[in-house]
Amino acid sequence: MTDPISDFLTRLRNASKAGLAECVSPHSTLKQSIAAILKAEGFVADHSDGVDEQGHKTLIVKMKYVANAPAITNLSRVSTPGRRLYFRYTEIPRVLNGLGISILSTSKGLLKDQDCRRNKVGGELICNVW
Repeated sequence: MTDPISDFLTRLRNASKAGLAECVSPHSTLKQSIAAILKAEGFVADHSDGVDEQGHKTLIVKMKYVANAPAITNLSRVSTPGRRLYFRYTEIPRVLNGLGISILSTSKGLLKDQDCRRNKVGGELICNVW
């Protein structure tokens, strides 16, 4: 697998559209940080660690639905391994005029776009969620 973050986002998007209760993915600290931001913003219900049949660590994300509609309307990967996109804090694009969020990888860890503007720190734009 060349892009595990894109794979994780695709699993979340597919689970959301299929109406699944939870999504299971291989564990990494970056994926866990993305899930924590999505939980704090109300896009997913919860996330936890687990172990699969082979003994590998997994990340279990419980999906959130509002009136039988998924909380995640769209989830798109912006920066890819072939094309990294970096932004200063003044240049971070707004998602749906502030209704969605962007997740950035900064020197202070993973942050959402509002926190980057508040802390005056830029970084690599990982994904947009709305």
